[in-house]
Amino acid sequence: MTVLGVIGGSGLYDIEGLHDVRAERVETPWGAPSDVVVRGSLDGVELLFLPRHGRGHRVSPSALNYRANVAAMKMLGATHLVAVSAVGSMKEEIAPGDFVVVDQFIDLTKRRASTFFSFDGVTDAGAPVAHVPFAEPICSDLAASLADAAETTGVKVHRGGTYVCIEGPQFSTRAESLLYRSWGVSVIGMTNATEAKLAREAELPFATLALATDYDCWHGEHEDVSVEAVVAVLKANVKNARATIEAVAPRLPDPTKSIAHGALRHAVMTDPSLITADVRERYRILLG
Repeated sequence: MTVLGVIGGSGLYDIEGLHDVRAERVETPWGAPSDVVVRGSLDGVELLFLPRHGRGHRVSPSALNYRANVAAMKMLGATHLVAVSAVGSMKEEIAPGDFVVVDQFIDLTKRRASTFFSFDGVTDAGAPVAHVPFAEPICSDLAASLADAAETTGVKVHRGGTYVCIEGPQFSTRAESLLYRSWGVSVIGMTNATEAKLAREAELPFATLALATDYDCWHGEHEDVSVEAVVAVLKANVKNARATIEAVAPRLPDPTKSIAHGALRHAVMTDPSLITADVRERYRILLG
């Protein structure tokens, strides 16, 4: 059964058009997710929706329980995971209002857990050690389907690009913005690299729909990024983001063909005899 998990970002706090809607409260081994997960049917496809920051935008990027958010999707049966994220554009040709379906990340975050194989940010005595392949962090088939779906809305869509993920919650300094731009990145945000890492450990095909809202602060001919500017563009584009999710639902590729499929099969380095029964139970949703 195909189940599309969607983590909504700034401005996208619900999905319209769902049928047979019900709220799912989940407690994961890593705690509770940002909010209740909404389950419903969208054009015959089962969909799970979670607002990343909670409804009303209550949780900052550094304080998010990313592990619980992704684990909740896995526990509720998601077979694919799409993250929607507001971003700043780092390239002239990516204008505010454009969509970017990224294919790479640079992770500059500092204060968050980005692996399931630890607790409280450090590996505990009983947790297994796992190293998943991550050279290609995005499922190319899911990304292609997502870009195809986005193009049906009439929005300009950029296929591919690098997302530089900063800790936040502050926006960049101008010196930082110019440095990132010199690296050739496409967009800047605060959340998606962490979600991509966890999705890979959860063996979920993952793709990002990045909504460009501003030119960060590198562009001399545009105002520096502000909440007011971000919100203004988001209001205009949330409708198109929802339409993209609706369009991608019937286009989901075979998850068994994804690079994420079986990512943990040879990733665990720890001797199985050293993994205790309670730790095995804690990791059951990932390792079976």
